[in-house]
Amino acid sequence: MYQYDPIDQRIVDERVAQFRDQTKRFLAGKLSEDEFKGLRLRNGLYIQRHAPMLRVAIPYGLLSTRQLRMLAHIARKYDRGYGHFSTRQNIQYNWPKLEEVPDILADLASVQMHAIQTSGNCVRNITSDQFAGIAPDELVDPLVWAEVMRQWSTFHPEFNFLPRKFKIAISGSDEDRAATMVHDVGVYAVRNPQGETGFKVIAGGGLGRTPIVGHVIREFLPWRHLLTYLDAILRLYNRYGRRDNLYKARIKILVKERTPAKFREEVEQEWAHLKDGPGTLIQEEIDRISARFKRPEYLALHSPDREHEAHLRADKAFVRWVGRNVHAHRAAGYRAVTLSLKKTGIPPGDATADQMDAIADLAERYSFGEVRVTHEQNLVFPHVEERRLYDLWQALKPLGLATPNIGLLTNMIACPGGDFCSLANAVSIPVAEAIARRFDDLDYQHDIGELDLNISGCMNSCGHHHVGHIGILGVDKNGEEWYQITIGGRQGTKAAIGKVIGPSFARQDVPDVIERLIRIYLEVRESEEERFVDVVHRIGVEPFKIRVYEQVH
Repeated sequence: MYQYDPIDQRIVDERVAQFRDQTKRFLAGKLSEDEFKGLRLRNGLYIQRHAPMLRVAIPYGLLSTRQLRMLAHIARKYDRGYGHFSTRQNIQYNWPKLEEVPDILADLASVQMHAIQTSGNCVRNITSDQFAGIAPDELVDPLVWAEVMRQWSTFHPEFNFLPRKFKIAISGSDEDRAATMVHDVGVYAVRNPQGETGFKVIAGGGLGRTPIVGHVIREFLPWRHLLTYLDAILRLYNRYGRRDNLYKARIKILVKERTPAKFREEVEQEWAHLKDGPGTLIQEEIDRISARFKRPEYLALHSPDREHEAHLRADKAFVRWVGRNVHAHRAAGYRAVTLSLKKTGIPPGDATADQMDAIADLAERYSFGEVRVTHEQNLVFPHVEERRLYDLWQALKPLGLATPNIGLLTNMIACPGGDFCSLANAVSIPVAEAIARRFDDLDYQHDIGELDLNISGCMNSCGHHHVGHIGILGVDKNGEEWYQITIGGRQGTKAAIGKVIGPSFARQDVPDVIERLIRIYLEVRESEEERFVDVVHRIGVEPFKIRVYEQVH
């Protein structure tokens, strides 16, 4: 866990006092709606369909149990008893009262949390791999570098009013588990032929109205130049980004219009003015930030553990859960565990205050008091002893957090949609629930195998539908809700944007369409190892399109 220093704490405390005064003046009529709008957005506060929505930052998805209990307290005292974990690794509250938001921010500050830069046209929460720092395949610990970028971007005076919001993700390993390729800037840890550590830099990716996979603009950047190179990218975007058109304001449009080659050349020219300047990182600074992360003191354990092996031989349900929800760890005898927030009947990503408190209790017993938030809207215990997995599994079951569906169809990403979001064209949560009920048979889900199904209620793509193996997009047609289906999207180092299979469907038809897509896949796959998305890329969209529409229309 990252521990604030006195400067970090003073920043969030001062921000609370500022926003309390701003809110007081707005409620007294001394600030207009327009004057207050920019102030509330800089503190994560939106005006949504039914009430204000407060988005709380969880930098790179890292939470202590003290912080998680505070999130539960806020859900219980100021909201309706639950919170929604989002694809930005943040948490959102849908029903806070405006006059109480300063009190919420004060409570957050007491546990080293805030809502700064969770909205507005600035650099948003830096996201990373939920297994950062523990994954066996890592070249570097991305948490340290994500924190370096967090400190660089928070209140950066030059980039505080960008053309649009700006999202950065970092991966410390070859395998991208943070959807890095579809961010405004993606950063990959790499080593050059001399064995030196650096970063591959991706720019111009993003979802939304114009989905684009990012372009490599530098194959190897020495680590000491990370911030000056980001400065160069942001300067170009700040200078040339389209401020005249909201829909063309993201950096992906700028890179597309100038071409990746031209953009790369311009970044290098800008960087030439910054390289080796004051923003150049030094080892002492990296060590200072790294030292502020409290690390677990692992026991010397043997793996495999005999008792754990015995449970695997005796309990098939446990085997299924381990196969889906338990992940490798770099420390011998330890594993990471994903707690599924995708139980059928519960909106994806939602957790109640009681669940959050219970999770905090379990994290202290099983995971050194640490919890991670994933961009797929689940939670992770990052440090669980292998020999205690069986006990943890039994403790998670009555809480509804042991569904063995990670990587399967019902592990859906879904935005809040039209039930809460004022931007949405259609609901997402009822569609997710209808599909989950149609595929509630876990045996069938395991037969289908790995499949990412993502749902967005509008073109803003908060549900990442473009990179779902099956993507569902809510659209408006003459005031009615319809749903467009894409297939073949995927995240990771081979990220691809899904292709639309044809005209959209009525809401009640969506589960039938998904079932038909699955049936076609099961008929034509060459082996159980060939995933749905691999079949789509092998045979194309057309066979799916023909059969789905001939049966529906």
